[in-house]
Amino acid sequence: MIPFSVLDLSPITLGKTAADALRNTTDLARHAESWGYHRYWLAEHHNMPGIASAATSVVIGHVAAATQRIRVGSGGIMLPNHAPLVIAEQFGTLESLFPGRIDLGLGRAPGTDQRTARALRRNLAGSDDSFPRDVAELQAWFAPVQPGQQIRAVPGAGLDIPIWLLGSSLFSAQLAAEMGLPFAFASHFAPDYLMRALDLYRANFKPSASLPAPYVMAGLNIFAAESDMEARRLFTSLQQQFINLRRGTPGPLPPPRDSMDGYWSPMEQQMVDHSLAYAIVGSPATVEGGLAGFLEATKVDEVMVAGQIFDHQARLHSFELVAEVRARLAAGNKIASGR
Repeated sequence: MIPFSVLDLSPITLGKTAADALRNTTDLARHAESWGYHRYWLAEHHNMPGIASAATSVVIGHVAAATQRIRVGSGGIMLPNHAPLVIAEQFGTLESLFPGRIDLGLGRAPGTDQRTARALRRNLAGSDDSFPRDVAELQAWFAPVQPGQQIRAVPGAGLDIPIWLLGSSLFSAQLAAEMGLPFAFASHFAPDYLMRALDLYRANFKPSASLPAPYVMAGLNIFAAESDMEARRLFTSLQQQFINLRRGTPGPLPPPRDSMDGYWSPMEQQMVDHSLAYAIVGSPATVEGGLAGFLEATKVDEVMVAGQIFDHQARLHSFELVAEVRARLAAGNKIASGR
């Protein structure tokens, strides 16, 4: 039976603050643990008025301290923004504080616009060239210290911290297969290459000391409510957020609308519908059917559930309903590992 996990962007909703968003993150994490979710991942984004998880490793530590069993990690750390040694020290510290509970998911995008990326990095060297080298360097910092080694990650060296590669195209799928690492695909906002990336990863996977067989996770936006109509209403907050981002006017997560008519142009609607093609929105029965179909089509090993919902109580209820749907699917033997 495959696990379900949570991807949280710590949404800052209109009229609220980052402090409110982080309190909601902690609350959702505690509930997610009680509902049986396997992981709780936070994402690195910068200069985003609607996302509070920019200092991702700090938020991971806060969530891990507020929970007891659930794995906590990054979905992901945008490695080109950081020196690998710094990330090794940060996640070595997290693993030392919360042993056996920390995941390190890595992405190669900046997680922001080009101007902000330059402020973070000082230079914008091509990540296609540097990313594989940086991942290998990060792995080396986590390896046991060798005789004569003059620089080491303290803490970090010798710790068993699972590294994941994240991607929305074929690049990271190929790299994860080559390096024998687990792979997470961002189908919650980039549907185009999902099936090709899964096929490429599985066909080219090379077993490693840390992973003997391919393991793939897919991101899914799931908006669950008591009725299809109410779920579609909740979903309009994410639709508006996507449009505002594409218009170059990012802001806090807006409240839902009864209708998107008049808010978006036909071209904008087409763009949003395409980007969110794999979103599952509806009542528990609708969500159950959508999940069963997605799992049958992809044979993924794990699902990472995202849900940018304006009202915190509605957000909690959505994740609770998804956990109940998973339990029903599992009881009916409809969830089977793709490995």
